[in-house]
Amino acid sequence: MTLIPNAPRLETGALSTANTNRDGTGTLVDVFTAGERGSEVRRVTVNATATTTAGMVRLFVYDGANARFWKDILVEAITPSGTVEAFNYVLSLLKSEALLLERTHVLRAAPHNAESFHVVCEGVDY
Repeated sequence: MTLIPNAPRLETGALSTANTNRDGTGTLVDVFTAGERGSEVRRVTVNATATTTAGMVRLFVYDGANARFWKDILVEAITPSGTVEAFNYVLSLLKSEALLLERTHVLRAAPHNAESFHVVCEGVDY
């Protein structure tokens, strides 16, 4: 049976607690939770809310027992002002690249440095 995406979804999370771990431990923030029949994450947008230093925002997939590293997003050092935009990164995933989350799985995120970010996830439920 082929599942057809039927319900677009948007979820967000706010990050600020530093977590240098790549093993899924430490403070992680839920940014997208799969629906009852599973979901696809098709776009992840990371926006800094203040000055950033060089570092990472890390994404993990939590299966209900373990969080496993999925992807690094490189953060540039930027001091926003009236003429300089704050750090912003958009990870767009084609249909064939979409992150498939099984029912109850969660996409989680954490900044490497103690800096504030908003993460916006766009996806669909099955």
